[in-house]
Amino acid sequence: MSVGTLIPVEEYLRTSYHPDREYRDGVVTERNVGDEVHSLLQIRLGSYVDQRRRQWQIVAFTEFRIRVRENWYPIPDVCVYTLPRPAGGFSTKMPLLWIEILSHDDRMVEVWQKAKDLVECGVPYVWIIEPNTLESQLMTPSGGPNQVPGKTLQIPGTPIVIPLLEVMAE
Repeated sequence: MSVGTLIPVEEYLRTSYHPDREYRDGVVTERNVGDEVHSLLQIRLGSYVDQRRRQWQIVAFTEFRIRVRENWYPIPDVCVYTLPRPAGGFSTKMPLLWIEILSHDDRMVEVWQKAKDLVECGVPYVWIIEPNTLESQLMTPSGGPNQVPGKTLQIPGTPIVIPLLEVMAE
């Protein structure tokens, strides 16, 4: 990821970036842009979850700025909120599920640290997916990263079950 110059959060929030960039403690960083497999998984996951929004009583977003703490606005590939949906141009409400799809240039140590930081800020489930193999890991307040068995994520206490093989077959 390349790092820009320090800017105030107000400037970041009123600026449009293409592709969008994350903001952390005055630093604007480029997100690693995925390739075809990353993009395909992202759109299919978003679609799969969105098709079940009424049944699961959720709303899903892709590439949605979220204020997880003061001066930190990361952007998930896909995120899932329980209802009611967040309002405004960015959310200060933590999603139930934060999905990070790995890109070529991602360094696992950085992805794991980001996931750990997100959990510490109140995101209960951070799901990290390798798009070529569909192997995945889950970070939660009780630990992680833990392998997700059977390429299927199940969120305890909810009807949410996301089988990656089925998602990609649709």
